[in-house]
Amino acid sequence: MPVKRNPTRSVRIGTCEIGSQHPIVVQSMCTTPTRDSLASANQVNQLHRAGAGIVRLAVDNKKDALALEAVRDHTEANLSVDLQENYRMAETVAAFVDKIRYNPGHLYHHEKSKSVIDKVKFLVDIAARHDCAMRVGVNSGSVDPVKKSSESDAVAPMVESAVEHCEILDKLGFDRFCVSLKSSHPDRVVAANRKFAKQCPDVPLHLGVTEAGMPPDGIIKTRIAFEQLFAEGIGDTIRVSLTLPESEKHEEVIAGKEILEDFAAGRVRTVVRFDPDKLNIISCPSCSRVENQAFIDLAKEVKELTKDLKDQPITIAVMGCRVNGPGETDDADLGLWCGPNYVNLKKGSEKLGAYRYNEILDRLQIEIDNLIR
Repeated sequence: MPVKRNPTRSVRIGTCEIGSQHPIVVQSMCTTPTRDSLASANQVNQLHRAGAGIVRLAVDNKKDALALEAVRDHTEANLSVDLQENYRMAETVAAFVDKIRYNPGHLYHHEKSKSVIDKVKFLVDIAARHDCAMRVGVNSGSVDPVKKSSESDAVAPMVESAVEHCEILDKLGFDRFCVSLKSSHPDRVVAANRKFAKQCPDVPLHLGVTEAGMPPDGIIKTRIAFEQLFAEGIGDTIRVSLTLPESEKHEEVIAGKEILEDFAAGRVRTVVRFDPDKLNIISCPSCSRVENQAFIDLAKEVKELTKDLKDQPITIAVMGCRVNGPGETDDADLGLWCGPNYVNLKKGSEKLGAYRYNEILDRLQIEIDNLIR
């Protein structure tokens, strides 16, 4: 079928053009520690060979930043840097990447005496100097607390944050940017992107259901959201965020390409709907911030533990790091966010304690039984 596209502006990211009538680009993100430059370069190239037009890496500290130069020397892929907790790292790494991604919600954690506009201007100046594009990456679990109006409306604060930052960038005279509005709930992804596209129709959108989980469930959740948005001409780049070990990370790219190919050929499943009244396992797609790879095995074990509970309206979130763990588990009935040696267990926003990896499943089973009762 003809793939309708919204007439957004064109944005160059390295050798790649997104937006306008350019083909939708598949992205992915490295799971290797960025400070391990050899492993990261190998994985970047693995994802690039699989068809990723842009590959993202996380930079959290000076070791990561120093390693990024070596990664750049060993790949021709278009690189995006993910600045979550320290926006000032952009100054060190911009010379080695093609795009800078920042999270508006995390700009409030550092230099609180400095205005958000000044922080964005800092990023804009660096991006312009180093020929970088930018992405405003809004996540439902890390929206600026001031913008969170109520739990009953999770979409409005996301859109408000994205629009605000588009206005800031416009005032600063920088138009080489795209936006993403992500949630682990497919319906929220659809609603947020639909609403944003009406307010800012010229801004290219990167689509993703964050923490979609393990295949095949994670692919199905993502497909549900993507197909609805593609049908309305929304979406210029995509990522299928799956919980996978390092050796299988390229499966994200393959899944994204298959969704695009199926949609173009009319093989769609839009009759399928995500059912919030069924069991929902959310797990993050594993990245370089994961401090213990046992997190991936734990996500699989949680899925196995709950295999007979598909008709229970329970949401369990399994997060792999300190950046997304605390906030992204707040909306779940039960949340597990994983540190190097312990797994933090939560019931909604309430902390229940920290347990070793070999202890957490027994305690999780108790909490699941309590919820069902």
